Amino acid sequence: MKILITGTTGYIAKRLIPKLLDENHELICCVRDLNRIPENLKEKENIKFIEIDFLQKERIEFPQDIDIAYYLIHSMSTSSSNFEELEYICALNFKNLLEETKCKQVIYLSGIVNDQSLSKHLKSRFRVEETLQSKKYHLTTFRAGIIVGSGSASFEIIRDLVEKLPVMVAPKWLNTKTQPIAIRDILTYLTEAIDKKELYNKSFDVFGPEVLTYKQMLLQFAEVRKLRRLIITLPVLTPKLSSYWLYFVTSTSFKLAASLVDSMKVEVIGKPSEINEIIKISPISYKEAVKKAFIKIEQNSIVSSWKDAMISGVFNANFSKHINLPQYGCFKDIRSKKIIDENFTLNQIWKIGGETGWYRFNFLWKIRGFIDKLFGGVGLRRGRRHQTELTSGDALDFWRVLLADKNDKRLLLYAEMKLPGEAWLEFKIIKQTLYQRAVFRPKGILGRMYWYAVLPFHGFVFKGMLDALVENNNS
Repeated sequence: MKILITGTTGYIAKRLIPKLLDENHELICCVRDLNRIPENLKEKENIKFIEIDFLQKERIEFPQDIDIAYYLIHSMSTSSSNFEELEYICALNFKNLLEETKCKQVIYLSGIVNDQSLSKHLKSRFRVEETLQSKKYHLTTFRAGIIVGSGSASFEIIRDLVEKLPVMVAPKWLNTKTQPIAIRDILTYLTEAIDKKELYNKSFDVFGPEVLTYKQMLLQFAEVRKLRRLIITLPVLTPKLSSYWLYFVTSTSFKLAASLVDSMKVEVIGKPSEINEIIKISPISYKEAVKKAFIKIEQNSIVSSWKDAMISGVFNANFSKHINLPQYGCFKDIRSKKIIDENFTLNQIWKIGGETGWYRFNFLWKIRGFIDKLFGGVGLRRGRRHQTELTSGDALDFWRVLLADKNDKRLLLYAEMKLPGEAWLEFKIIKQTLYQRAVFRPKGILGRMYWYAVLPFHGFVFKGMLDALVENNNS
């Protein structure tokens, strides 16, 4: 079948696409920026990419012979205050474009809707569901609770809390009940729903076999990791204080932390249906989902991560414009060093950040990350999706990977930390020489003051990093 995918670079789609390709479907993937096509998909057969922004009323023509479409766009972590309107516009533009094709089914992944009380994001997701309904195609909606899998927001945030805090003094919403579901089960629902007429124009809650509080999820996670944890809940923490607590302890952004707190206050219990019999699935338990997630982590095979979403608010437009380094009105720190083994140095570059760190003076990078966190930035806690692989769009500590081309021997990073200006960090190997460039384009007087304030540290931070990248194969 010919299948249209939206949200191509998102957490769910990056896991769904390989499964659909394995089933020999022909895919048309929508991306806002062709430079963000995942590296592992660029050379695949039966896949085509279309550059489109559903926030714009672009008159782009989809192929008329589309059979199925997946709507996987959402803005849980957007920095915009009017995300509800943006989600509505996306859904409406998608619907209008799709109604001009021969598509017969749209499959939409939403959130479980609680009848009594909805968070802002669940209200928005329900509105999107209503918007997507059409007389030209059939809509199938799966409403999921917390999704558990390596790289998922809920998994990584719980991991941060459990592994960093032996004793937690936590907000009272940890007693809220929910029904977590494994990512592998979500993918089964999504793939098995294709062209099933009994699912046309219907919505189904999908959830795991247990009703758990967030506190129980934390404690069960600790059991899997063989850790003893004490959790004390306090009724006095306001939603705003709860958001700050989550933001400072975990790797989440403040916007996402606030959205999560807003959602976690609401009990989300799914409604039973015949969906498991139709799909022929028995969802696995929360503990089993956590165990399987760690198998992926230990094998270095995390396919997608929520941290790679554009949650910093820096990239409000196509990030391609940042790939060409500015030449004028900038401060620069340019260094180079001869190398013997290009492959060694290239591999060292590709491992930078995350658990590897920045090779020299890591404590200074950590201080900078902590300062960034204090001012509302992303900090260093995001780490990286994979220990040795990088692709355009990946989050890398407080940087964003703009370009990762091993054939061209070039890695280009763009700063997502809080700065009075814009910053780039580039590594490039040319003729047995490693060139390292840090470029800063200041904004106003404050930007210039910032550059001169950190300038004394460049001499040993950037020099030390360059030396460490090449010294082992030059000795």
